[in-house]
Amino acid sequence: MKTKKPFRIIVWILIATSLCIAVFFLYDRGRPAPIPFKRELYDGVTYRRIVHLGSQPMIAHIIIIDTKVKDVSFLVTPPDSNGERPLNARTTSQFLEEFNVQLAINGDGFDPWWSNSPADYYPHVGDPVTPLGFSASGGDIYTEGIPDQVGVEPTLYINRKNDLSFNKQPDNVFQAISGDRMIVQQGKIVEELDNVDLDPRSAIGLNKNGRYVILVVVDGRQPFYSEGATFVQLAQLMIDQGANVAMALDGGGSSTLVMEGDNGEPVILNSPIDNYIPGRERPVANHLGIFINP
Repeated sequence: MKTKKPFRIIVWILIATSLCIAVFFLYDRGRPAPIPFKRELYDGVTYRRIVHLGSQPMIAHIIIIDTKVKDVSFLVTPPDSNGERPLNARTTSQFLEEFNVQLAINGDGFDPWWSNSPADYYPHVGDPVTPLGFSASGGDIYTEGIPDQVGVEPTLYINRKNDLSFNKQPDNVFQAISGDRMIVQQGKIVEELDNVDLDPRSAIGLNKNGRYVILVVVDGRQPFYSEGATFVQLAQLMIDQGANVAMALDGGGSSTLVMEGDNGEPVILNSPIDNYIPGRERPVANHLGIFINP
């Protein structure tokens, strides 16, 4: 009997170890490795993964686009209808595949929205939604914003020549997408930004002369992998990448960055988390896509 007890202990240790390993791989499946990485995706387009370890782990995904490279252009999600809710919700991967863009990032916040559990949420794919801010695609202005609910959101405008500017509406609007708040102005962090709440974040910025577009997505709500960033940390990330001006997009479970893979299928560059499920994409309202024809 005495010889069986140590054997049983060893068996239980092996079972417990196997379960821990299985849970780890289930939790970690499909997520980018938490190691720094840099790669040129296309001519003039660079992807970087920045990893901060320690008591507050953070993983950030950054794409820098040289707009002066030939055949770079932009697309905001076109409207699906002329009604009060002009867009049908789709994931960022679905947007990239449907409109054949090479890069895509989630866009503005939207209404209606709730997320009570994996079985009780809105929107599902195809459900009608309305962006919270000013939105336009291909010269078609399809939302003016919902100022009585969220105030006036900042907006990024893109003209037919692919010149980008924030908060200066041109006479002829071509593409426009709004966001949560400005986080960088004139190369400095906007005052009174939150520096407490850690969440997944998305942002878009421009360097001083507007030549380079900077996209950033920070993974979050994933203990021991990436807890997220505050708005101040997000702003500093943008400045570190050369942003002179930057706007936060919708964050949380919406934050997603996607590229077109070699076979034309969407490749998710970050680790989105919807309903606290790593790797699960949230259907959102609009997106910003980038066409790149190498």
